[in-house]
Amino acid sequence: MGASGLASTPTEYRERLRGQTDQQLDAWAAELLRDVAKRRGLAKVVADFRKTAHLDEKGFRRVFARGGGAPETVGVDAAGNILVPTISLHFLVPGLRAEATDARDRLISYLVASFDEIVYV
Repeated sequence: MGASGLASTPTEYRERLRGQTDQQLDAWAAELLRDVAKRRGLAKVVADFRKTAHLDEKGFRRVFARGGGAPETVGVDAAGNILVPTISLHFLVPGLRAEATDARDRLISYLVASFDEIVYV
């Protein structure tokens, strides 16, 4: 596999991701969170991450804080979307690792769910 880890289908991509180290998966997930937030918006990234990581609002807040994010920076916009500072999105990855025994699978699910986004990043 090349350095990008890309594949022609989401199924193939998932298989390739399974062969990567945790360190590589974490780096790709953190980069994708930041890059997609720039292109599609913070609310979209947070919603997608919450969905694929199976996190309700309380779980999201806990994961963010466990990863090193400042709990007082978590907010909600006028539409009710939970938000964190874009520069703090990377805290979600170590936080998920600290909170969930299946964090690797959840991070892979986030990356695969964003398969169509990767071509734009």
